[in-house]
Amino acid sequence: MTPSYDELRDQLAELIAIPSVSADPDHAGDVVAAAVWVADKIRAAGGTANVLPWNGGRPLVIGEVAASARPESSPTVLCYAHFDVQPPDPLDLWESPPFELTERDGWLFARGVADDKAQLLMLVEAARVLAAAGELPVNVRFALDSEEEVGGQSIIEWVAADKGSADAAIVFDGGLEELGVPTFNTALRGLCYFHVTVRTGERDLHSGLFGGVALNATHALMQSLSAVVAKDGRVPEPLRIGTVPPTPEEIEGWRKLAEGDGLLAAVGAQPSDAGALDEYYVRTWAEPSVDVHGIAGGSPDLVKTVLPVEARANVSIRIAPGQNVADVSVTFERLLREAAPEGADVTVKLQSSAEPGLVSPDAPALGLAREAFEHVFGRPSLLVRVGGSVPVVASLSARGIPTISTGIASHDSNAHSPNEKFPAEYLLLGVEAVRETYKRLGELA
Repeated sequence: MTPSYDELRDQLAELIAIPSVSADPDHAGDVVAAAVWVADKIRAAGGTANVLPWNGGRPLVIGEVAASARPESSPTVLCYAHFDVQPPDPLDLWESPPFELTERDGWLFARGVADDKAQLLMLVEAARVLAAAGELPVNVRFALDSEEEVGGQSIIEWVAADKGSADAAIVFDGGLEELGVPTFNTALRGLCYFHVTVRTGERDLHSGLFGGVALNATHALMQSLSAVVAKDGRVPEPLRIGTVPPTPEEIEGWRKLAEGDGLLAAVGAQPSDAGALDEYYVRTWAEPSVDVHGIAGGSPDLVKTVLPVEARANVSIRIAPGQNVADVSVTFERLLREAAPEGADVTVKLQSSAEPGLVSPDAPALGLAREAFEHVFGRPSLLVRVGGSVPVVASLSARGIPTISTGIASHDSNAHSPNEKFPAEYLLLGVEAVRETYKRLGELA
């Protein structure tokens, strides 16, 4: 039986009330409590579930609800979502308590309501409704994560080690480009995040005595970074090798989206160069991009006339679909070292990484999911790429599992910010869309 809105909202409120902040060690117990709550919910749906502390760390929830008839020969769908959340700070900007689900003006507000607890609940509830009616045509496996918000590798390692079957996967951790329009992700960029250190001698030097003749570490760092940052909107060609261009169908869909000038203006930003606005989606979804996130060296806040002996930078490259971390990392480091002045000692450390993900727009599983969402929403769906990284998509792709990467959080959900929100009317609509997706995926051979 399909739950009422009030019943579903009350369930979500229970999960929201558990402050499962994975980044804060003080909330480690809450992360475990959320895992137990989710596992109990899968069991209540007629399935089995285990709370699995991966390698003794944060827990995964691994479970399954079997198909109603002939599970041994039915297709299997592997579902991913996460139950950890971002810290709620700054608290003074919240209009209601962050861990108390609050409804106002047609929205549900709470930390984690959009990212990703409401959507996780939909995956489980849709399976429960179909199983209770004896109409679940697929085996639904769950691999639910407690460290997505801290870039943990547990789910990546689990996917690689998993020997269970999966004819398709659903990654339900996304949003809608436009409210009311189903949106499916065909690709996600990966990430290589580096810490770069340059040393140029034994100690800081007096600029009056040595300026103009001795190496300055900050200058040397800037010279190295100039070899990897974009010029006229494009990173150097060696860092573009392997990129897979978008399909004509993808490009056609992007033309229907909001234009780049309005999107930049809405966040108070300026275009990086003359072509940025016209190429907004191609650059953020299908191209690699390099950004320097911070530079330290010398004394920027004091009058101190020295040549710094050491300078540091955090710099990353979002790698495009078709590229891989290993090749890009080697090329990135080579370019930095080659550009450094003679005598500068350059250290490059890869701090974290995530492979890009690529899903064929022609995959039958994706086609069935699009039909399901279009039926429920009554609107044609969009195929988009994502500029950010969801590493589990690449892991699933590496196993050859067709992946449906989607979600129904709003584009302006305030995820990771105060007053995170989710459209109240989508709470039941999401269950209906996932339920219809499970039913149609039963057609997979």
